[in-house]
Amino acid sequence: MKIDFDKNPEGLVPAIIQDAKTKTVLMLGYMNQEAFDVTQKSRKVTFFSRSKQRLWTKGEESGNFLNLVDIKVDCDNDTLLVTVNPAGPTCHKGTDTCWAEENAQAYGFLSTLENIIESRKNNQENPESYVASLFRKGINKIAQKVGEEAVETVIEAKDTNDDLFLNESADLLFHYLILLQAKGYKLDDIAQVLERRH
Repeated sequence: MKIDFDKNPEGLVPAIIQDAKTKTVLMLGYMNQEAFDVTQKSRKVTFFSRSKQRLWTKGEESGNFLNLVDIKVDCDNDTLLVTVNPAGPTCHKGTDTCWAEENAQAYGFLSTLENIIESRKNNQENPESYVASLFRKGINKIAQKVGEEAVETVIEAKDTNDDLFLNESADLLFHYLILLQAKGYKLDDIAQVLERRH
């Protein structure tokens, strides 16, 4: 790995710290060659502190270390992407990130959809909401809908109409997300089971 520490007169390069699992950006620090070498050797992320003017291992006082997973250098060889497994909150103020964001697993639009479903579950009185109506009818109806959508997906899988197959697959996944919430779970719970099996 060629890192251009000489681009900056102080010999420092930015190090973007990202959670290896959630892909959340946790913080930004700076490394010089010595901090990089210590990080590689100790497997604990170490920076050059511009305020303290010395090497500083994140967690040396709090115990909230950033355990190194991998380091990549960008196309200009002057910025590092450091993936880590954090041992506790990253920010010195006690938050998960230095932007006070929660470091939670996200699944793009599926996470947005989960939040909408949860909102409908918590507001079942909405007469115009299909999802709220399913929650009102209970677990048996929700499970039945998952079964129906699974059968329809299988039928379309054996046909050649890709559009119908994708739409039935979307219906199946949508109703499965509803079933998960009816049982008190989310996608992250299923991902953890799959991860343990892997």
